[in-house]
Amino acid sequence: MTKILAIETSCDETAVAVVSDEAVYPQSPTNLALSNPSVTVLSNMVASQIDIHRQYGGIVPEMASRQHLEVINHVLDQAIAEAGCGWDDIDAIAATCAPGLVGALLVGLTVAKTLAVVHHKPFLGIHHLEGHIYASYLAHPELRPPFLSLLVSGGHTSLIQVQGCGQYTTLGTTRDDAAGEAFDKVGRLLDLDYPGGPVIDRLAKQGNAQAFPLPEGNISLPGGGFHPYDCSFSGLKTAMLRLIQTLKQDHDELPVPDLAASFQYTVAKALTKRAIACALDHDLGAIAVGGGVAANSGLRTQLQQAAADKGIQVFFPPLKYCTDNAAMIGCAALDHFNQGHDSAFATAARSRMALEGVMELY
Repeated sequence: MTKILAIETSCDETAVAVVSDEAVYPQSPTNLALSNPSVTVLSNMVASQIDIHRQYGGIVPEMASRQHLEVINHVLDQAIAEAGCGWDDIDAIAATCAPGLVGALLVGLTVAKTLAVVHHKPFLGIHHLEGHIYASYLAHPELRPPFLSLLVSGGHTSLIQVQGCGQYTTLGTTRDDAAGEAFDKVGRLLDLDYPGGPVIDRLAKQGNAQAFPLPEGNISLPGGGFHPYDCSFSGLKTAMLRLIQTLKQDHDELPVPDLAASFQYTVAKALTKRAIACALDHDLGAIAVGGGVAANSGLRTQLQQAAADKGIQVFFPPLKYCTDNAAMIGCAALDHFNQGHDSAFATAARSRMALEGVMELY
């Protein structure tokens, strides 16, 4: 049995988890797919900073870093106690090292490296997006590469072909705002609480998704037509701004549920259309969705319905593994560790790093 202690501090959640894997891994270097992705989460502690940042309408990087420093030791103690294991039981220590807020990343990375040195454990630096890909394995051990990963969060919106551990090809991405970022910005336009995504999702269930036709955000190609997989949400955000301004002039009260439903429907439609087209074009029979927007009920409904019509399987993580957490980081670290990978202690925190560069960390 392999046990990994994992730390995630890439943004505004301080998370520590202990995960284990009883899989027997072949020693072959060609073993690139998770041999037996049945992972047991022994503990998964998350300290959220939402209440701190809500008054500013978004993440304040310096405050996020300071809050990580204040709570990391407490969260670490909780995770170890919950897992019921000692340091002798831990085989390796992992931490998110890229991408993310550098100050925030440095907190988790420094703690992980220190623990690895003190307790004589291997260290693994994990790519945050790879963690979101692996989140689906936590509830769906039957998922096996190759498959399409739709990553949708506050900072990322991408379509990624997953060939195996550390083998990724980005096939589509946003040209501007990430989907989660668009939800937060439209939430501010509607004077909703931060973060906007969960509030819009809740209000959308009370509204009419067809009340206001909105632009999908197609990307024009030089030779004509549109990019089949890339998307844009800045135009949709601007359309919502102008629509809200017009409605405020004509009405005493905004039809917020209808606006929320129309916006959410348009985002889900854009993501669904591109994900289905990408999966079909690349002969991928499964789509695994990760990131905070994977919790959105409108996206879940539209994508599952469209995929069923095309005979494509769709895997969503449980809601607790959609937002940032350390269990997903530990799951990715388990696979890398059991295939003989570890990271140098010189591994640095990086605000940006392409997913295709994951193997540079080992």
